[in-house]
Amino acid sequence: MTAELEVTRPVALEGTGAQLRLPPVPWRDPHTVSPADLTRFISELELSCEQNPKSADLRTCLGMAYAVKLDVDKSMEALEAATSIDPENFWAQLKYAELHYRLRALAIAETETAKAVQLARNPWHLNLARKQLQEVRRLRREGVRDLTWNKSLVPPTIVLSVMLLVIFVAMSWK
Repeated sequence: MTAELEVTRPVALEGTGAQLRLPPVPWRDPHTVSPADLTRFISELELSCEQNPKSADLRTCLGMAYAVKLDVDKSMEALEAATSIDPENFWAQLKYAELHYRLRALAIAETETAKAVQLARNPWHLNLARKQLQEVRRLRREGVRDLTWNKSLVPPTIVLSVMLLVIFVAMSWK
């Protein structure tokens, strides 16, 4: 079996009447993709996203490629853009939820995966989303630490800044 998942489904581009074929996806086994190939693939996807800003499928692929490269911020940004461009896109929703699951933000992952279950269009989609939802719920039930970013970082940042300022003043006073 090849290390690349060939996506052959054409994607219709809104307003143009044209169709676009998604490029081969190198993340079936991320360990078989060289960093140079991954970087080249990401740059191709970024260019495609610039040319087709309304394509949720391209943004989803870009988010997945960033995730393989372990660039979480860019991956999250691309997947959020994909889900906002097309809120009914199953793959965008599932991969967005999966990223939260892998980051162990389990409360968000459960909510987003439940949305993916609702968006499932066939039994295979439904099976994938339900398995992911079961895994998220299993982790929550077993007490895996759920990392939610709901606290402001402003107070610690201010305290750290004041401490550094005091140290700077004290050191320069002498």
